[in-house]
Amino acid sequence: MIEQGGAGAVPDAVSVLQIIERAARDPSVDIDKMERLMQMHERIVKNKAESDFNDAMTACQREIRTITADATNPQTRSKYASYAKLDGILRPIYTKHGISISYGTEDTAKVESVRVIAYVARGGYTRKYQVDMPADGKGAKGGDVMTKTHATGAAMAYGSRYLLKGIFNVAVGEDDRDGNATGDKVLPESVKADFFAAIEAAIDKATCEKLWSKITAATSKVGDVASHDELRSKLFAKAKGLK
Repeated sequence: MIEQGGAGAVPDAVSVLQIIERAARDPSVDIDKMERLMQMHERIVKNKAESDFNDAMTACQREIRTITADATNPQTRSKYASYAKLDGILRPIYTKHGISISYGTEDTAKVESVRVIAYVARGGYTRKYQVDMPADGKGAKGGDVMTKTHATGAAMAYGSRYLLKGIFNVAVGEDDRDGNATGDKVLPESVKADFFAAIEAAIDKATCEKLWSKITAATSKVGDVASHDELRSKLFAKAKGLK
């Protein structure tokens, strides 16, 4: 029998493990009961590990600021943050919070594509992220610009960069603000108030994710890092209690 600290109390992994140890010494406890206790212990440990992982991800994103674009795509003439820059800024943050990332590939049904996998782990919990990247060797205008081998390597490099950026919801901007707003570019108070109202009205995490995309776009456009952080903190606190 599980002893609880009060009405509605939920046993933790340690208390369940102690019960299992006592049950193992009791010859009257049958195998079925032992298996149910073990399954309960595994569920508690798994849920705790996932909860700790989510808390660590929130802590990472609380520290991450807009990252400056340091590279230019000559074909599309667009600026982006290279993997080296993303990694240089993000790795010290996520490893400080006990998170590790490893990459791999898997088969995909998409023709001439590579599925890039990122395994993001903390303690006993691992979350898998994936993206399918074209590996046909075609350029922006549809012409052949590289060999299949080169295309595969490029697809893996692009996929790793996109995944790293997406995992931590990184905003990339052209101006380097070192995490500080310039003072002359701020989000209008009316827009900010609307975002706060929308956060309060959010009913599920899917709504929060859509709202976060809008907040990121709006604050990044004007370069208002202070409002970005304020709204992010409010939104993440709201989302934590939703399903």
